[in-house]
Amino acid sequence: MEIVAYALGVMYTPGPVNLLGLNAGLNGQAKTSLGFFAGVGLAMLTLFLLFGWAGAAWVRGDMLAVVGAVGCGYILYLALKIARSSIDLGAAKHVPRVLSFRDGLIMQLCNPKAMIATLPIATIQFPAAGIHGVSLLFWSLGLAALAFGAPTSYALMGAVVGQRLANPRLLKGFSLAMAALLVWVAITIGYEHVWLPLASGTF
Repeated sequence: MEIVAYALGVMYTPGPVNLLGLNAGLNGQAKTSLGFFAGVGLAMLTLFLLFGWAGAAWVRGDMLAVVGAVGCGYILYLALKIARSSIDLGAAKHVPRVLSFRDGLIMQLCNPKAMIATLPIATIQFPAAGIHGVSLLFWSLGLAALAFGAPTSYALMGAVVGQRLANPRLLKGFSLAMAALLVWVAITIGYEHVWLPLASGTF
């Protein structure tokens, strides 16, 4: 229960992936973004298995800084795409680029917060609970399913709200707000996981 509670607390709080899920739902793309959510789930499965079987020996401070820098760049790229997306006035709907499986996989693998979320579970909680071998695979699959469900639930919430919005200006405003939040998240990640290690000389 402690493992599940920790995973829920980390995975279902607002973050870049969940914000993108919310934006997809607002724009009626919950179903077409399922590939993106699956990419997120596969990325988390990969991290759980990698850290669970290899341990924390491969994870160094400089590695997190590099991954953080790449992740920030990718988040800013997606924020720009959302901010520049067009509006179909005839249908009164927002028509942004649909997020793909590759987007979800790359973004989550390059998200240092994903590593920070998986490391304590894979290297501390799993061994403490005697989870290893085949059971590690099953637990990782279950937690990856939770990771898939996080942006999916945000997309469903966005879909409910989006159905009540008929004004394309409001939809555009929501998209710009989502883009601004993603930029803020990228800046926060860059400060915590790239700038601070550089400034402290640990990179």
